[in-house]
Amino acid sequence: MLTVDRLREEVSAGRVDTVLLAVADMQGRLQGKRLSARYFLEEVLHHAAEGCNYLLAVDVDMNTVGGYTMSSWDRGYGDFVMRPDLSTLRKVPWQEGTAMLMADLVWEDGADVAASPRQILRGQTARLAERGWAAYVGTELEFVVYNDSYESAWSKAYRDLTPANQYNVDYSLLGGARVEPLLRRIRLGMEGAGMYVESAKGECNLGQHEIAFRFAEALTTCDNHSIYKNGAKEIAAQEGMAVTFMAKPNQREGNSCHIHISLRGDDGEPVMAGDGPHGLSRLGEHFIAGQLAAMRELTLLFAPNVNSYKRYVPGSFAPTAVKWGVDNRTCSLRLVGHGPSLRVENRVPGGDVNPYLAVSGLIAAGLYGIEHELPLEEAYAGNAYAAGAATVPTTLRDALVLWEGSKIARDALGEQVVEHYANNARVELAAFDAAVTDWELFRGFERM
Repeated sequence: MLTVDRLREEVSAGRVDTVLLAVADMQGRLQGKRLSARYFLEEVLHHAAEGCNYLLAVDVDMNTVGGYTMSSWDRGYGDFVMRPDLSTLRKVPWQEGTAMLMADLVWEDGADVAASPRQILRGQTARLAERGWAAYVGTELEFVVYNDSYESAWSKAYRDLTPANQYNVDYSLLGGARVEPLLRRIRLGMEGAGMYVESAKGECNLGQHEIAFRFAEALTTCDNHSIYKNGAKEIAAQEGMAVTFMAKPNQREGNSCHIHISLRGDDGEPVMAGDGPHGLSRLGEHFIAGQLAAMRELTLLFAPNVNSYKRYVPGSFAPTAVKWGVDNRTCSLRLVGHGPSLRVENRVPGGDVNPYLAVSGLIAAGLYGIEHELPLEEAYAGNAYAAGAATVPTTLRDALVLWEGSKIARDALGEQVVEHYANNARVELAAFDAAVTDWELFRGFERM
């Protein structure tokens, strides 16, 4: 990580000439500007920068779409302010002479842009801070590596790509070694960008891997998650390869993003740990009960795309049952750790998740359980896929209905946020409904 003084030294010495100012969009992708380092230090550092507010009102293809109240043709597509968060300033080792930092999105009058993922998360962490608590979060993000470049994959219409491993390499050191030159570059790059890398391991799908990072305060983890995801793609592209974080890129195992969360007090002591069953405190029980109570209504925050729901297949290690268990990977919520390390793992999100929105949902749900002192049901000890329990919604359309009808979401996140992300889901559904898929062509071109 860099201080401003250190950045000045790097710029003066000619080692840094470019500063990236980044914001997280609705998909959690990094958008922003490449600034000359001199301009950043002389102008942007003191006066911020501006960007078109359509960045939070477009689809994945960056097409302008209707239905957003904060940004539209009628409102003139003006600017919002990109206010640098200096605590996130760091080098970008995989780009020559480059530093970067995240920005908060505010309007000209200084008010937060309500629909900004980073501001949504700030709102939820502020609710915790009012109680003297902080959320600590870790994300486990899986991806599939292909030997094809991104340009080649596009030209092939993403068919007949060559995975970096031809067989299941879950925990395989031999399988990991096949991809180690790329994985090592990514790990060292992220270390150089101020992150604490823990490990890398193979996963089940062909060419699938995971790099794990040390947990941190919620906003820091989400910033690191987004920078890492963007950086991994950039490094892969430099190597003539491609990685995908799609929730379900093919018929095999999907890419998950398990999110671990715990609470600590101002004194650093764990809030969820105690002398109750399974080492939980009463607050910890309420926190998990809130997760269960709100999960179906908030699934849109964990599974934001049409493809997200293709992961939810029984027996696939992607959860379907709204259950919790102690070290039970068949449940949506898995309690792991002991004492200070006690935490709950939400196994619902996929690799396509926007971490800011998902963690906001986890905090909102947990606080709902605490505020209403919800009792916690017994931990499920068997195969939760066969429990006959309620399940997470299985389509984006179903999740949208639950999201729009959620009082929990509206009370915790606000009407603007609920309506904004409901519109985003409607846009995605409309695009999907209008598409003619390969499945339809192969099924009906000749035989229908």
